[in-house]
Amino acid sequence: MARYTGPKTKIARKFGVAIFGEDKSFEKRNYPPGQHGNNRRRGKKSEYAIQLMEKQKAKYTYGVLEKQFRNMFKKATASRGITGEVLLQLCESRLDNVVFRMGLSRSRSGARQLVSHRHITVNGGIVNIPSYSLKAGDIVAVREKSKSLETIESALSNSSVVYEWITWNNDTKSGTYVSIPERIQIPEQINEQFIVELYSK
Repeated sequence: MARYTGPKTKIARKFGVAIFGEDKSFEKRNYPPGQHGNNRRRGKKSEYAIQLMEKQKAKYTYGVLEKQFRNMFKKATASRGITGEVLLQLCESRLDNVVFRMGLSRSRSGARQLVSHRHITVNGGIVNIPSYSLKAGDIVAVREKSKSLETIESALSNSSVVYEWITWNNDTKSGTYVSIPERIQIPEQINEQFIVELYSK
């Protein structure tokens, strides 16, 4: 399946947020790319442009393609609760995202690779589908043969963020997806209401 493999800093600068994680180049130039990127007198964006940009930001952040994202939106619409919040919760419950949140990789793309290469188990069984949707109580762990991987060790040694809805045991290299996160527990700077308005047109 096609994935974005272009310049990530350029995309991050477009949205004004380091959506792909730590980026020294973005920190140096956190204004939009292009010849007039640092000119603050840019034309006012239309309502549609703002809504579209927010959807693109969410897709790039979670590494989801349009068809997958639209399907998640349909699922969110059919679910109980506030559609926009449920949409973000569905994104957060993806296996690749939880692997990233647990600190096993410094980026979601790296976490996706760990899952695809069969380094991750869910409730004791290997799962190699990055979009696999976790349920509260599911146990995510590093496969026994993969526990000594340098990339995982390096990522864990530099991981310091703790999430209330996830537990992690560094000794066993396993953690639990305790519960679906509340909107306030999701740190991403995404205005989900704009996405709902865009798809509702």
